[in-house]
Parts: sequence; structure tokens; C-alpha cells
Amino acid sequence: MPLSMDRWRGKVAIVTGASAGIGVEIVKQLVDEGVLVVGLARRVERIEKLVKELEGKKGKLYALKADVGVEEDILNAFKWTEKNLGPVHILINNAGVLQDTNLIDGETQKWKTILDINVLGLCIATREAVRTMRANNVDGHIIHINSVSGHIVNYFLYMNVYAASKFAVTALTETLRTELNTISSKIKVTSVSPGVVATEIDETSNIYLDAKTLEERKSRAALASSDCADAVIYALSTSPNCQVHDLIIKPIGEKF
Repeated sequence: MPLSMDRWRGKVAIVTGASAGIGVEIVKQLVDEGVLVVGLARRVERIEKLVKELEGKKGKLYALKADVGVEEDILNAFKWTEKNLGPVHILINNAGVLQDTNLIDGETQKWKTILDINVLGLCIATREAVRTMRANNVDGHIIHINSVSGHIVNYFLYMNVYAASKFAVTALTETLRTELNTISSKIKVTSVSPGVVATEIDETSNIYLDAKTLEERKSRAALASSDCADAVIYALSTSPNCQVHDLIIKPIGEKF
């Protein structure tokens, strides 16, 4: 069976962290494919701008203000989506943050921020997606934007607790797959784990790097956000019987 997005046309997707980087590219490609996309982010004005840019495409983008670190925001986003657009068929758990912290003498609140968004927010959104899919007999697809840092620990500045949060995503992906199997569900789950990606995550996480580090990053091999979106579309395009469980993508020349 050839790869195809046909079965998702006119269906509803929720994308978290949709205001920048990988999230923006995922939204663009889904809308191009005819999907009705609800983009969630704290900086909702950026999504609203994107709504205008995507007018006239096969699909449509809707902007909702939501902090994935706040459970009520996630619940309200799902309620709004079901009421106004219908049941969710696709969930892309893309929201993620870094923090300027470490393990030796880091701040507890910064650790909590990482875990609340990267782990608990993902769990809550996943639970709500499975709930609406099962209630509406939808064989949907849940995709976690993970990281190679969820498979191997490489020390980088500010990655101290981030890697632990992504290892949790790796474990949660397998746990979800197993739980869905126990109830004979055909909902698919995929983990997409990019290597270094050229995104705004440092800025959005309020991390400001010195001039030397910024210069070093310019020469580092990096994926484009669109490469990650391509991987998401690939996983969604497979046949209903094919589950891309774990997809690791790296830029050519990456050294870890």
C-alpha cells in the first residue's frame, strides 16, 4: 500500500507547542494535507498570524491559547475542539522546554517546569486524546516529539534534566503501545526522536547563550524543523496496519 494522507483529510488534529520551530512546520504540512488543525501555545498571537498565512489551503488552522504545563488548559482545549470541530483523530505532543539549570545545585521550580511540560503535559494530552478516540470509535494516531536525548545521555549545557524528561517519553511511548494492545485498540503511537534541530527552543525557554557558544552552534550539524515535520507526515502516511513505533532522525555529520 503506497504512503498516503488521504484518510486524515477533513479530520481533526491537535498540535501542542504550535507557535514556533517544529510545531509550526508540522502545522503547515498537516494543513497542506487537508487536516483541520488546532494549534496550542502560550504565544497564541503567533499561531493567529499563521492562521492568516494558511488561508486558502486544503485544511484549516485554529489557534487556541494553552499552557501545556497547566492541566486545565489542556482539558479546555480538548473540550473546545470536540464541541466545535468534532473528535480528535491525531495528537502531536510537540511542546517541550529546556531550562537554565543543572542537577548539582539547580532550582526545583525549573526542574518542575521541565517535567510538567515535557512529561505530565504529554501524559494528560495523551489521556484526553485516547478518551475521545475511544468514545468515538476513532482509530487515531498519537505522535510524541521525543529526542535522541531520550535514548542516550550526552552532556550539553542546560540538558541536565531535559534528557531525563525525554527518557520518560521513550518509556511512555512503549507503555502506551502496550496498554493499547491490552484493550485491542487500533490507535497508533509513534515516537519521533530528532537529533540537533535548528529551532528557537533556547529563546522560548529563556536561555541566553554567550557569543562564543552561539558561534559554535552555527557550525554544528543540525536538522531543519521541516525535516522533523516530514518524519511526522511519513508516520501518519503509513497504512492502518503499520505502526512506526520509534523513528530516530539525525543530521548528516552529527557526532553523537
